[in-house]
Amino acid sequence: MPNPNISLPVVLDWVIDSTTKNLLSVDPDSPPSSCAFGGYSSFDWGFTYISRCRCNSGFHGNPYVLDGCQDIDECANSTNNDYCGDETRCENTLGSYNCIPIPARRSAKLAIIIIGISLGLVVILIGGWLSYKAVNKRKLIMQKEKFFKRNGGLLLQQQLSSNEINVQTTKLFDSKELEKATDRFNVNRMLGQGGQGTVYKGMLPDGSIVAIKKSKIIDKRQLEEFINEVVILSRINHMNVVKLLGCCLETEVPLLVYEFIPNGTLSQYLNNQNEEFPPTWDMRLQIAVDIAGALFYLHSAASSPIYHRDIKSTNILLDEKYRVKVADFGTSRSIAIDQTHLTTQVKGTFGYLDPEYFQTSRFTEKSDVYSFGVVLVELLTGEKAISSIRTEDDKGLASYFIHSMEENNLFGILDDRVLKEGEKEVIVVANLAKRCLNLSGKKRPTMKEVSMELVAVQTLRKGTSNLDQQKYEEVEYVRTEMYEQWVGSTSTTLTSCVDGGDHGHLFTISS
Repeated sequence: MPNPNISLPVVLDWVIDSTTKNLLSVDPDSPPSSCAFGGYSSFDWGFTYISRCRCNSGFHGNPYVLDGCQDIDECANSTNNDYCGDETRCENTLGSYNCIPIPARRSAKLAIIIIGISLGLVVILIGGWLSYKAVNKRKLIMQKEKFFKRNGGLLLQQQLSSNEINVQTTKLFDSKELEKATDRFNVNRMLGQGGQGTVYKGMLPDGSIVAIKKSKIIDKRQLEEFINEVVILSRINHMNVVKLLGCCLETEVPLLVYEFIPNGTLSQYLNNQNEEFPPTWDMRLQIAVDIAGALFYLHSAASSPIYHRDIKSTNILLDEKYRVKVADFGTSRSIAIDQTHLTTQVKGTFGYLDPEYFQTSRFTEKSDVYSFGVVLVELLTGEKAISSIRTEDDKGLASYFIHSMEENNLFGILDDRVLKEGEKEVIVVANLAKRCLNLSGKKRPTMKEVSMELVAVQTLRKGTSNLDQQKYEEVEYVRTEMYEQWVGSTSTTLTSCVDGGDHGHLFTISS
């Protein structure tokens, strides 16, 4: 028999089936009143009309109790979180959840992509730019090499490598350096313009002021003159000759770099009177002494004789103290010591050109003497070498001066300041100029003789009381030769006397 003391668990469940369906006081198709529809619950009808209450999907709890069904937090379930993945986050909603993309991660990924693309573009741009620069640099180098060869660079290098050239003072400048020095050859930096090129004022990186001559479009003849000027000036070291600092051959046209001479040309000085430093007789005499000394050096004291071939007042520069700097050696020529002349195509400036050279094409040192004679007459008269206001026969200053001397009208053509300040030694200088302008080169003095005579005149003007014995004897020798030449070359009677031994020589003139 069964044991009446055994207890078993019992679950009481009830349903409404088809036999009890008619007992309901409500529509059997409507939810049973036993379900608490105040919350998130619902019911199911079975095939036998069995009804069961349940919580909606996404909710859990007791559907038979009001508000007994509560929302399930799916995001608290790691399974759901894992389902959203690494690039989104779980966000709980009522009865469900959403996977929201993570903005930070998306931005980071986007940033990485953008940075990668940007870096790639930068690398491409830098590579392209470097390639462009490399190609341009190569083109520039080839262009500079082309200009260097075309402008005579190889010839110049060959000349500079010889022992006669002063390589230490001749520099090959970089084109960029000279462009910067002249502010890209600004017109405001222009100092002057001539037949061979334009001269600009420039400042080098070390602060030194220079004059930079930019040659005109080069042809073969101009190129020879350019190279010649570099070679000639590289061999000269004289205080009264403009100093060449260097050149640049890697530009379309060659550039020459000189020391800067601030006070313009002798022509400007004589024609545009300077009130602060007027062209007094003493100033003019000093200028004549300087020019003669420079030409004497070129003809006799340089390593080999040099003929300037274009002496004129526009090629005589004046420094800050109004001392002479002879310039423009483009047509100059260096000759062998045993040579006496050059046979060349006639070159020079009308009004300064030696008539003998013009007729024979033979240029000698006396041809420079003739040109200097014209400059000396300019200093005496203040007149220009060529003037249209003079008569047809006397348009040239040389013939005008000679005719005036022959007609005893020297005082009529002298500059007023010279006439007033020059005293009697003006006659001496005028006769020297006349001898320089002799149509026969053989009868002209040498530049050595001219230089010595002018120094003697200047010394006698200043007085010889402070001269030592050796210097005094030199002046006496020069004075004696000058006297003999003056007496033989002028209709004016010149006499000389010595005033008390060492007190100096005085010249007296009587008509």
